[in-house]
Amino acid sequence: MPIFVFLIIIAGIIASVIYLIKPDDNVEKAQTKTKSKNSVSKKVEAKKMSLVAVGDCLIHGAVYLDAKVGNNSYDFSGIIENIKPLISEYDLKYYNQETIIGGKALGVSHYPRFNSPEEIGDNMVDLGFNLVSLANNHSLDKDEKGILNSNEYWKTKNVITAGTYSSWDERNDIKVYEKNGIKYAFLAYTTTTNGLSMPKGKEYLLNVYSEKQAKEDIDKIKDKVDVIIVSMHWGDEYVFEPTESEKEIANYLSSLGVNLIIGSHPHVVQPVGYVNDTLVIYSLGNFLSGQRPMGIDKTIGLMVGMDIVVNDSKVTFENVNKSLIYTYSTTSDTKYKLYAFSQLDDSILPNYKSLEEKYMNIVNSEVKYD
Repeated sequence: MPIFVFLIIIAGIIASVIYLIKPDDNVEKAQTKTKSKNSVSKKVEAKKMSLVAVGDCLIHGAVYLDAKVGNNSYDFSGIIENIKPLISEYDLKYYNQETIIGGKALGVSHYPRFNSPEEIGDNMVDLGFNLVSLANNHSLDKDEKGILNSNEYWKTKNVITAGTYSSWDERNDIKVYEKNGIKYAFLAYTTTTNGLSMPKGKEYLLNVYSEKQAKEDIDKIKDKVDVIIVSMHWGDEYVFEPTESEKEIANYLSSLGVNLIIGSHPHVVQPVGYVNDTLVIYSLGNFLSGQRPMGIDKTIGLMVGMDIVVNDSKVTFENVNKSLIYTYSTTSDTKYKLYAFSQLDDSILPNYKSLEEKYMNIVNSEVKYD
């Protein structure tokens, strides 16, 4: 057989084999389509962090005198210890330090211009609190020195604070934090300063709320974080319903992209609800205070726990749990002790079950927007 005929036969055989083993174009397309479909349908796993919030830590003279254990020494741990098991499982644990911790060197003082000993901060951090608002109507009670001392104190603690600062650079450097893969920012503002003002040119000391300032701050970080948390010191004291001002601010902050608003200042509980997709706690009331002589309303505060869930950039809230805290003291303003309502009986707070129903009805009431 001539060699060229043999080569033609071999080439034909090879071509046949290649044709038989070549994948069908339609099969290739189907496989590609399936892979693409699987890629699209694969969901991004949701991320979750938990947060619990309590209200105002308002250290009146009766409270710090009850906590005094020696010459210029204080211990509040026995007063607040019952709360520890209720907050221990949460990632972020928030409270409002209503009275400035200017330090004992400035002289511990009470109403109307408070200054608290360092031990209250020590004991709250030991209890587990790690997210602290410092912006309120008593922040300037000890003037610039009080804020500077307070800021230095908090820098020694492994906690996140917002609301007071020691320089413009510090105030304008809005931090981004991360927990469980969720990036978040924490801001704090007050609408009132009790008529006290900051030295000219040092307005960085305290975040006084304005729409302009809030927008500037939020615009800086909204594209860098998943969640924005804002503490608002607002409203009217001893009023159970949110004021029109509270509702206007809540609506505005929601429009800027704030996810969670935590309110304080009224010293009594107010509702918890939504403005658009923003969860708003209008007022947590008092956590610890010496306001028993002003009525039982001021001895009952709110604790709110939740899971903050981020799923494909959408933020939702799950397992929102609302419960009450009672500040016990004797009629002579001694033996202060915090109790969750679940820890109460009638010997500690007579008629506590009907009181719980009354205040939870306030917390669960609907806030109407025009």
